[in-house]
Amino acid sequence: MSAAVLEMSARAPAAERLADFARVTTDDVDEAAEQIGRIFCPHDLKPARLRASGFSARHNCADFDGFSINYVAYGGSVGIDPGCLERFFLVQVPLTGTAYIRAGTTELDAAPERTASLLSPTIPTRMMWRDCAQAILLFDRRMVEQRAAALSGRVSGTVEFDPVIDLDAPTGRALRTSLAELMMLAERLGPSRRLSPVAMADWRELLLDHLLNGQRHGLSDAIQNFSGQAERLPRALRAARDHLADNAGEPLDLVQLACASGIGIRALQLGFRRHFGLSISRMLLDMRLAGLHARLAQAAPDASITDIAFDLGFTHLSRMAGAYREKFGETPSATLRRRMS
Repeated sequence: MSAAVLEMSARAPAAERLADFARVTTDDVDEAAEQIGRIFCPHDLKPARLRASGFSARHNCADFDGFSINYVAYGGSVGIDPGCLERFFLVQVPLTGTAYIRAGTTELDAAPERTASLLSPTIPTRMMWRDCAQAILLFDRRMVEQRAAALSGRVSGTVEFDPVIDLDAPTGRALRTSLAELMMLAERLGPSRRLSPVAMADWRELLLDHLLNGQRHGLSDAIQNFSGQAERLPRALRAARDHLADNAGEPLDLVQLACASGIGIRALQLGFRRHFGLSISRMLLDMRLAGLHARLAQAAPDASITDIAFDLGFTHLSRMAGAYREKFGETPSATLRRRMS
């Protein structure tokens, strides 16, 4: 289990997550339904007992471009009936307590470290949370459907996921780890700081990959079939690599990269691994590391390595430093010191 997940699990109480991003804090059922409904979507909210003693609601939200990471907690047993979400997809990862969820004809019991849920906007949903707190990823519906269309070669349309996420499976663990890291990154930055456009795009691509290539949905087979035989596409792959190099300082956009190369996104992903021995994101990382090295080699003596790294899209500074050392045989600070000497 990663350090990020261990930290997410170890922090107590759960209500402290994203505390600086508070949107709703109330003990009133009607107020909770009205305020949280405005942020997500209108829904019925009913405590399991006639008297709502012990009820509480908390919603903290860090917004990004096209997605958000949320902390939502209800004290007591609460029935939630949003119907169809319409505008967005929700990944719900339990932190404490349990939740019974019925999405269409599928029923599941969500519990920490065991089972999470993925709610699709066109599938009616009803839930019962029992002293439950969850980390929730909200993704714009149009963004997910457009990416699914680009991956599958289809016209953009409805995407419906299997709502059950097995957190013991490799794909479930990877998703959970990414959400934990995103939540901690938001907490570290705080409400006053924003991710750079490059870092924002990197996170968006990572999360879309978790959803569309990691979780079963109605277009999964079409995406696999559209991938094609990557070994037949070296010219297209070279075009994609050149485009990536020319735009390394810009946010990664796989749809744009696919258009530049003339092949599908999944074929690109497979082709990069087969022909270059690297994923697209790893090749982009190498290009950005080269850019960081060049910037540091020409930087002023008082330059901030952190500021330059964030400007280039690096959000995990320790990982950046390790990758930099592996590539150049020295730390970023050593490069800067050589420039100053």
